Amino acid sequence: MRVAEFLEPKEWFRADAGPRYVQLRQRLTDGVSQGVLPPGSPLPPERELAAITDFSRVTVRKAIQALAEDGIIVQRQGSGSFIASKPEHIEQRLTRLTSFSEDMAQRGKNATTRWLERGLYMPSPEETAALNLAPEDSVARIVRLRLADGEPIAIERASLPTDILPNPLIVESSLYEVLDQSGVRPVRALQKIAAINISEANAELLAVTPGNAGLNIERTSFTESGRIVEFTQSLYRGDAYNFVAELKLVKD
Repeated sequence: MRVAEFLEPKEWFRADAGPRYVQLRQRLTDGVSQGVLPPGSPLPPERELAAITDFSRVTVRKAIQALAEDGIIVQRQGSGSFIASKPEHIEQRLTRLTSFSEDMAQRGKNATTRWLERGLYMPSPEETAALNLAPEDSVARIVRLRLADGEPIAIERASLPTDILPNPLIVESSLYEVLDQSGVRPVRALQKIAAINISEANAELLAVTPGNAGLNIERTSFTESGRIVEFTQSLYRGDAYNFVAELKLVKD
């Protein structure tokens, strides 16, 4: 069924069934659940929706804002509104130290990268403290959007001492693969996980609505000798990732 046909008011609008914007929001939500508006597809522009429904643009705008707040659509500046994608939920156990590329390969998914930043920089105070750098040291930094089967999953920011990674440009897919080849792959790590609301800039990269739940993860990784290899800050979509830990009773 065509979207315009599905949104014809005679099929669903009732004058005594509540505010128009609420009924339009529900009809669009039904369109998503019934597959008329599939994930990733563009929502008709506000002007077009007003023409199809014969509702005012104010009414249409309120319905669209409600859908965005519900996480059903994603609004992208300059591009319009799109039906939110819902990637398959991924479970990651906290008992193994693996890279994103390795995690996705184990699940039969294709891991790809969109580079956001890559090079040698003056370290931030946080990087200096985490990596035990001297004031005059530089830091190798790689920032990337990680995707699984084309769906954005996480924004990953990794910082390393320059003697560990003197040329960040050699990292093409897996950082751990490069470190493994150099003989400095980490063998253990400390992680801190916190729930946050995703900012507008990060929400656009992750194709979610600003304010949606996310998982902020800080990881400090070490070699066998105890040398700090990397400090990584990652932001994962809350609707795409679960972290699972096995707990055992310790008897006194």
